[in-house]
Amino acid sequence: MNRKLVAALACRVQGSRLYGKPLQALDLETGTRILDQIIANLQSHPVIEAIVLGISEGVENTPFVDVARTWGLQHIWGDPIDVLQRLIACGHAGQATDVFRVTTESPFHELSIVEKVWGRHVEHGNDVTVTEDMPDGTHFEIYRLSTLEQSHAKGGRDERSELCSLYVRRHLEEFRVELVEIPEAWRRLDLRLTVDYPEDLVLCRRVYTALKHKAPCIPLEDIIAFLDARPALKELVAAYVANKPIWGRRREAVHG
Repeated sequence: MNRKLVAALACRVQGSRLYGKPLQALDLETGTRILDQIIANLQSHPVIEAIVLGISEGVENTPFVDVARTWGLQHIWGDPIDVLQRLIACGHAGQATDVFRVTTESPFHELSIVEKVWGRHVEHGNDVTVTEDMPDGTHFEIYRLSTLEQSHAKGGRDERSELCSLYVRRHLEEFRVELVEIPEAWRRLDLRLTVDYPEDLVLCRRVYTALKHKAPCIPLEDIIAFLDARPALKELVAAYVANKPIWGRRREAVHG
C-alpha cells in the first residue's frame, strides 16, 4: 500500500487572548505571517506531499482562503469546535493515508527529523508517532487517518475539540504510539515558542527578526541559543510556560 502524508492545518481567527493568531505578522517589514512561515517550512520537506487548510466556518475566517490561494493549497470548511473532524476532512481532501499535524499559532516547528520520523512511523506500523519534551510549539505529530477517524467515532465532545490527541492519550492500549528520540539539547520544556498571548508574539517576532536569514527551516538549537542569551525575553513569557510534556508519559510507557 502506498502511503501519503498530508499536513492538516486547522485555522481560525477567534481567540480570547489574541485575535487572528495564525495571521499575525512575524516580520513587520515584509509582512510574513505566522502561517506563511509554517507553510514555507512544511513545503521544504518533500515527504509532506500536500498541505490542506481546515478553516473554521464563519465569514471572519475568509482571509484563510486567500492564504490557501496564495500558496496554491487546498482548503476545506468545517465546524468551529470539532477540530478533529476538520483534520479528518483535510486528510480526505488530500487523499492522505496519514495526517501530519502541527498547530497554526506556532511558527518554529522543528522539522529537520521529519523524514526519519515518517520512515519510523511506516516501518514500525505505528498509529501515532510524535516528538515530545521539546519547547511548547516546536513538536509535531503523525497519525494514520484511520486513527483520527477511530478517535472521532469513539470519542466524546472534548475529544473532538482542538485537543485532537486526547482520545488516543486516554486510550493508549488501543493504539501503537511511538515517542521518538530527540537530541538532548532539544529537551527544553522550560521554553515557549507558541503564540497565544501578546507577549508570545513579541518573543517570536524577536526570534524571527534575528534568525530569518535561516528561515523557513530555522534550527531549534539556534533559537534556544538566542533565548538563553536573553533571559529577560524568556522571562516575558515565563508565566505561560507549561513545563510538562503533552503526552504526559515516558516513551517506554507509550509503545503499543
